[in-house]
Formats: sequence, C-alpha cells, structure tokens
Amino acid sequence: MVDITHKISTLRYAKAQAIVRVSEASTMEALTLKKVPKGDVFEMAKAAALLAVKRTSDTIPDCHPIPIEYMGVLFTVVGLELHIEVEVKTIYKTGVEVEAMHGASIAALTVYDMLKPLDNSIEIGSVKLLEKRGGKSDFDPAFLKGIKAAVIVCSDSVSQGKNEDRSGKIIVEKLESMKLLIYEYTVLPDDVEQIRSKTMKLVKEGVEIVLFTGGTGLSPRDVTPEALRPLIEREIPGVEEAIRSYGQSRMPYSMLSRSVAGLIDKTLVLALPGSTKGAEESMDAIFPHILHIFRVMLAERHD
Repeated sequence: MVDITHKISTLRYAKAQAIVRVSEASTMEALTLKKVPKGDVFEMAKAAALLAVKRTSDTIPDCHPIPIEYMGVLFTVVGLELHIEVEVKTIYKTGVEVEAMHGASIAALTVYDMLKPLDNSIEIGSVKLLEKRGGKSDFDPAFLKGIKAAVIVCSDSVSQGKNEDRSGKIIVEKLESMKLLIYEYTVLPDDVEQIRSKTMKLVKEGVEIVLFTGGTGLSPRDVTPEALRPLIEREIPGVEEAIRSYGQSRMPYSMLSRSVAGLIDKTLVLALPGSTKGAEESMDAIFPHILHIFRVMLAERHD
C-alpha cells in the first residue's frame, strides 16, 4: 500500500455514477412501481452500495481502510436508464473516490441481478467519478506565480563546515515542487543579530517567504525564536499549533520544538525544526495550505 502517514486529515468528498439501461419499458415500470419479484430494487441496491463502500479496501488491493462518515444514494429514472449516484464523505488522509465508484458499481450489479428475470438485455453503462473534493487537489497554485522564498539554515556546526545541511535542502526541494522561486539559500551561525539582520534584509528586498530551519530547540545556542519574535508584526499561532500537533502524533519530543510563524509587513516568516525529519514533517503539516495567505493578501490589494 502507498504510504500516507505524511498526509494530514481533511474533509474528503466524492460522487460517482453508474448507469443501468433496460431494454423494455415494462421493466422500468416494474422497477418504479416496486413490482419486481425479487423485492424492492431501490432498497436492496442502496444497502448493497453501503456495504460496498464500507468494504472497498477488502476488494481493491491498494485501497486503505477508511472510516466512512457519510454515504448517500440517489436513483434517477431517465427513459430506459436508471442513473445511480453515490456520495461518500470522510475526514481522513486520503480520498474516497474509489469507495464512491465501488458503491455505484455494486449498486448497479444489484439492480442487474434483481431485474434479470424480467429482462435479458440489461446493460450496465459507464461508471465514472462525477466530483471529488478535499486534500491537496483543492489547492490551486496559479496565484503563486513569481512568489520568492528564502531558506536560511541556522546552525553553528553547519556554518563552520563540521556538518552537512540536510534539512534546508529538503525544504528547498519541497518549495521547488510547489513551483516557488528560491531567491536565496544560505547558512548562518546561531547568532541573534545575524538572524535578525538577514531577516530584515530579505523583507526589504520583497521576498515573500523567509523560512528558517534550526535553532528552535532548548539548547543554549537555540536562539532562532528569540531572534525572530521581536520582529514579527502579526503572529499566526494556528500555524505553530498545526506543526506541533502533526509532529506530536509521530514523535513525542515534538512538543519541545519552538516553531515561529508570523508576518513582517507582507513577508511570511517561519522557523522550523533543524532535524531533517522535523523539517520535513513540518513542511508536510502546513504546505501547501499555508500559501493561501498570499491569495488573501492578493485579494486585499485588489480591494
């Protein structure tokens, strides 16, 4: 199965459709008037769809077991066709489009099974996804064109050449994957004045994102939060909470990290952990959704 442990849970929605076509008007009449010998086709198909949605991971090898929190079925008669629509909702790490399509498919097969004594020429038409929402697919990156990001590694040992930076490079890779422009990538020692000087220089140069990694722990030389907090004009505490919550579910020591998130003028300033895994997980926790802030600021400019 695909590893989804890095994903965050969001509201997921999918709607799928299957079409059953009968060959005789009398078959559709028996269906709608509930005169089919095997029983109420609509109720049986609805129950079958519900069971199919909940058991999708038992039949589709790569599907993850998902807590289904809502499932609905709609039947619409269009001439000699019965249109079956299945809606599924959950709050989870991955989508429910396969679950919705599985439910629609099994509902269609149930209709076929119950009507076949009346009609030898029933067909199951297209099974398709009509709509899906939730997760990163909802994020439209079009407004990010031209946004510049700077990645600053705060580490005495890396700046002295004793250790190699890995966390900063991972952050750069993730930002580039979102089509952001890397304006600068540099390494600084754990020094308050150098951190502040570099921050304000980048703000004056119009860099939209200044992202620090390192110096957020509790050792005597971890001073990144102390350097940045006096400069922050508008704090964004929800971002810090999201980083810690995401990390805490994976590593209990995450509660000791002191992340920073806020605005200096129009620049988003973030301070993430310096460990490779901590930096990677922090990026997964808040990106790309944090970039919505630039859509908000863009709208404010237009107003």
